[in-house]
Amino acid sequence: MTIATGPLAAARRIVVKIGSSLLVDPESGELQVGWLDALAHDVAELRRAGVEVVIVSSGAVALGRHGLGLGHGVLKLEESQAAASVGQVWLAHTYREALARRGLETAQILLTLGDSEQRRRYLNARNTLKTLLGLGAVPVVNENDTVATSEIRYGDNDRLAARVVQMVSADRLVLLSDVEGLFSADPALSPDARFIPLVERVTDAIEAMATGVRTPTGSGGMVTKIAAARIATAAGCDVIIASGRRPRPLQALADGARHTRFQAEATPRAARKQWIAGSLELRGAVVVDDGAVSALGRGNSLLAAGLVAVEGDFQRGDAVAIRDARGNTVAQGLVAYSSAEAQQLRGLRSEEFGQVLGYVGRDELVHRDDMVVFGHKEQQ
Repeated sequence: MTIATGPLAAARRIVVKIGSSLLVDPESGELQVGWLDALAHDVAELRRAGVEVVIVSSGAVALGRHGLGLGHGVLKLEESQAAASVGQVWLAHTYREALARRGLETAQILLTLGDSEQRRRYLNARNTLKTLLGLGAVPVVNENDTVATSEIRYGDNDRLAARVVQMVSADRLVLLSDVEGLFSADPALSPDARFIPLVERVTDAIEAMATGVRTPTGSGGMVTKIAAARIATAAGCDVIIASGRRPRPLQALADGARHTRFQAEATPRAARKQWIAGSLELRGAVVVDDGAVSALGRGNSLLAAGLVAVEGDFQRGDAVAIRDARGNTVAQGLVAYSSAEAQQLRGLRSEEFGQVLGYVGRDELVHRDDMVVFGHKEQQ
């Protein structure tokens, strides 16, 4: 059976989150190199099937504390940050070696939740990740625990993975840990706990089933996984919680290993379009000519050549209305340039941008993936 079957069937972009308990032996504190090498084999199989993969990896603090001799107790914040700085080097090196043996290039991305919540930092991270995927690399995302504070204390790598899903418009999020999925109660405490194979919608009742049990090496639990599922399914991504306690865990999923699937509320594209259309405050407007309006109706991006006027004071990444010459709002989207820069680019071709601005940015004023055209059927 090919690996891109079962719950991974028809996926084009997958985010895989790996828990600390899978990567780091809880007794010795050493990296589970053999397990990671087997996972790299799965990733290579997915890439050969045309599936793009982003890895969100825990484990830096757990690895670093071993290297620094910090023992098994609760760490102070500065000790956690020091451990993370050591562990990140180990992780990046090991991932690169394992993936390079399969002919894959690896990139390290260090993020905090702030990078996904502040608009301009979000855009920079999104563009970097999508460029790396387009070039065939496998981004390995670590939480930047060296400078983070609350992220270390609360253990939000599951939620960070869900934010990465939003950034790259993934259609699968696989949360690998030491549990098989969601149960109606903690199976370690309740022998009658019922396994939940499918969650159609994350409700209060589903959240009540979660437990916050912590592992010796990790800092999350089912609570953080449910929170991640709520974020990712709203972004149009199916979420799979599965055990990584087996060699080649992604192949095991394709072969029918037990797991819990949280069903997406829409497609990633539709969810993003809905967010752009209804959840963002407009910071300004651009007025375009009739040729540009026609091009938008055909599903094209908005180019500066069709720009007639700029209204308001906005920055790169802000939401703006797109109006025709008669004042009708025909679309809205996330603009790639500030209002001052857009004024300079009116009527220009993209090859002229560098000469005017002093740097080469995006060819489009508003890319079609970042735009909703009202009355246009191509929204899903």
